[in-house]
Amino acid sequence: MKKDSFLTVCMNPGFQKTLSFPALIPDTVNRTGEYRLDVSGKGINVSRVLSQLGKEVCHLTQLGGFLRPFFLELCEKEGLRLEWVESGSSIRFCYTLLDRCEKSVTELVEESERVGEGTESRLLEAFSGLLDDFSTLIISGTKAAGFTDNLIPEMVREGRGKNLRIILDIRGQDLLKSLPYEPDIIKPNLYEFISTFAPDMISQNKIISANLKESVSDICRELYKKFHCALVLTRGGEPVWYAEKGELEEYSFDPVEPLNTTGSGDAFTAGFAAALEDGASLREAVINGVRCGALNAALFKPGII
Repeated sequence: MKKDSFLTVCMNPGFQKTLSFPALIPDTVNRTGEYRLDVSGKGINVSRVLSQLGKEVCHLTQLGGFLRPFFLELCEKEGLRLEWVESGSSIRFCYTLLDRCEKSVTELVEESERVGEGTESRLLEAFSGLLDDFSTLIISGTKAAGFTDNLIPEMVREGRGKNLRIILDIRGQDLLKSLPYEPDIIKPNLYEFISTFAPDMISQNKIISANLKESVSDICRELYKKFHCALVLTRGGEPVWYAEKGELEEYSFDPVEPLNTTGSGDAFTAGFAAALEDGASLREAVINGVRCGALNAALFKPGII
């Protein structure tokens, strides 16, 4: 097994179009000459930042459609190592609209097309063939339509069998069904965490709780008791909550004035994972994650530091 080597997995690749406007005005034509197009998806962003941190990383995904050669060309230009299987599913587009006047970041996300028959089995076969070369497995994001809820748990099971460090930035059934295989660390954001473990605390897409931290602490203790996993919860510009043995702690930091927050959570994941591989404690890894997330937020291009 190679030292400081990472296998990142995301089943929902995309192109990210970023457009910046002096002011974004509704119900009219908005024009800009400041824009860019990048390969994206949470796994791509994590891989890109890990590479910038000097780590060896390979990204596994599914690709299809007539834009696949262009996607691969952009990955090659960035020096990203990519392993992929044919899915017959066109690569989606996502859009980030930056309003410099309001200092706002608006994301428009296309849902993925359904992957073709046999994609899941091909992906699992490719995944199994890669595991011996890596020390850390990071699975991020949602699945494209057409994958079953057994896919990610099966990957976690196999990764655990190979004694990889496993970091999951996922939610919902993907996370719930993976927990019995005892991933080392789960790292959703706070909203994803609450919607997964306490959905009754969500109302009109907002967290409603008079004792939020106490409720999260109770869930942390139960998760550690059952599954022995550490937890990291990012909360935007608010202090990060983390728990190593079920006891919730927090790390406060000075907020930065962001330019583009798209990919900041992925930059956090990469910085956090890289620090753990270098022997950092959980708190030290959180601090490095915050550093990388802040560096990303200050830049126009998403998913970099």
